[in-house]
Amino acid sequence: MQANGAGQGQDSELSCLNNSAQNGESSSAGGAHTNVNGLSTTNNGNSVSNNIGIPAASNNTVSSDANSVKKKKRLSQSEEDVIRLIGQHLHDLGLNQTMDLLMQESGCRLEHPSATKFSNHVVEGEWDKVMKPDVFIFSHLTLEAESDLNELKALMHSPSAIVRMKFLLLQQKYLEYLEDAKILEALQVLRAELTPLKYNTERIHILSGYLMCSHAEDLRAKAEWEGKGTASRTKLLDKLQTYLPPSVMLPPRRLQTLLRQAVELQRERCLYHNTKLDSGLDSVSLLLDHACSRKQFPCYTQQILTEHCNEVWFCKFSNDGTKLATGSKDTTVIVWHVNTESHQLKLMKTLEGHAYGVSYLAWSPDDTYLIACGPDDCSELWLWNVQTGELRTKMSQSHEDSLTSVAWNPDGKRFVTGGQRGQFYQCDLDGNLLDSWEGVRVQCLWCLGDARTVLASDTHQRIRGYNFEDLTDRNIVQEDHPIMSFTVSKNGRLALLNVATQGVHLWDLHDRVLVRKYQGVTQGFYTIHSCFGGHNEDFIASGSEDHKVYIWHRRSELPIAELTGHTRTVNCVSWNPVVPGLLASASDDGTVRIWGPAPFLDVQDAEGLNECCSMDS
Repeated sequence: MQANGAGQGQDSELSCLNNSAQNGESSSAGGAHTNVNGLSTTNNGNSVSNNIGIPAASNNTVSSDANSVKKKKRLSQSEEDVIRLIGQHLHDLGLNQTMDLLMQESGCRLEHPSATKFSNHVVEGEWDKVMKPDVFIFSHLTLEAESDLNELKALMHSPSAIVRMKFLLLQQKYLEYLEDAKILEALQVLRAELTPLKYNTERIHILSGYLMCSHAEDLRAKAEWEGKGTASRTKLLDKLQTYLPPSVMLPPRRLQTLLRQAVELQRERCLYHNTKLDSGLDSVSLLLDHACSRKQFPCYTQQILTEHCNEVWFCKFSNDGTKLATGSKDTTVIVWHVNTESHQLKLMKTLEGHAYGVSYLAWSPDDTYLIACGPDDCSELWLWNVQTGELRTKMSQSHEDSLTSVAWNPDGKRFVTGGQRGQFYQCDLDGNLLDSWEGVRVQCLWCLGDARTVLASDTHQRIRGYNFEDLTDRNIVQEDHPIMSFTVSKNGRLALLNVATQGVHLWDLHDRVLVRKYQGVTQGFYTIHSCFGGHNEDFIASGSEDHKVYIWHRRSELPIAELTGHTRTVNCVSWNPVVPGLLASASDDGTVRIWGPAPFLDVQDAEGLNECCSMDS
């Protein structure tokens, strides 16, 4: 019914007043009338009003504006997921009343009731409710008893998951019986419940061995188990949740996991992130996106070492990051001490007598020794004791040799050396020949971590793997142009090649595929040495014939930094393996430059530095 033009379409469940005026006319019953919200009503001559602006009604009628009734918004699947995640996090924080209110108001359910009952019984250790032994009626017939696990079975997608869950539950039950010294009960679980599952028999054999434990502490130590109680049961529940669909029960601490993944992904995508990744969330703000300033990156000259008096051909930090060795055409090797706090270098020792100059250096695994090699015409190599400055071995097999490269075996007792005239030797620390490989023209060498395989680039534009134990070799990398030098990542998976006229290439040694070609560097037929570096070896650096040092993020083909300051070809770069913000470069201009983060200057001053870096993100 309408009253004074009230809108059509009122909810049929809502009724208006019995005595309301119809067709715009007021009705009266022996008295004056009043108008309330456009409705004219009388009641035995006494006007009836409503102090909240709703027409008065008789005892058996109610009138309301249908438009004021708002239907609850239907939540999307993603919105329900977010509410469940928040609810789980509130529960983990102990804010259960807030969680209940959230679930009630949203109309969502945190988890399936069967899952709630299951988790409560697991934490309380009520194993008979969690799972009841099957009831055998006849030899060929088995009835499943009612239990939490059987209720969950209908909600799961994988039947085999029930077996795995039951195994984990019975294992906990078995260990708790053992801790309580209930040997007979534990044996019953082992023989009548665990063994019939026919699952993970190897683990069952290990569990049976725990029967010999003399006391509870011995059991917990051997089983690497927290013992009976909430801690071990909560850990068990976390494992069990992985077998349940998320619609039934959320994985443990799911919101924290997602946030941690988001933080880690932002860090991984940050081109200049060069510090250890903290997996915790307490060290970061979730209110801001992660972004590292380029001023934190090693692209500013911190020190220029000018003690060499001719071209510097090579530089290499020691494995512990406390020393830097530089080799020069001036026939000397200089060993520098690195202050890992101030990042300043100080001359430590000068090793002299390399008549042809020093074009390659290799630290022993423990940094006790340093081997120096010369250019193509050099048939000798020098093995120095760095601590004493004494020459331990000066090795030469033949005056016809060309020993231009060397690599240490991981055991620190042997090394391999070779050159382009076909020599390839394995020697001990006294220079005694242990093995040799004939006819291999070596350009660069590397020993892998298995202590058996030696990688060698040769004059056939390839890298081959040589095994000195069984005298086998195999092709690993094949390029179309000469490989001037290469280096290998710490894990032995990746190789970084400087390829003549092509630049820097990244290869996967396991899959034997070219991963990436890095752009920008000028590489002709000079020997230029590149390196992995930064935290987790996420970065790649290389010298260049255009007098620059180029830095790339390992995932990006375009350089993120071009370091200027050298005035001639940059022959070699080395990244400190311990201090990720420290980089060294050696050049034909006779200097070694040490690169680090920007000094503590204002932003305008930092951007105005003459020897800064140009970056393309």
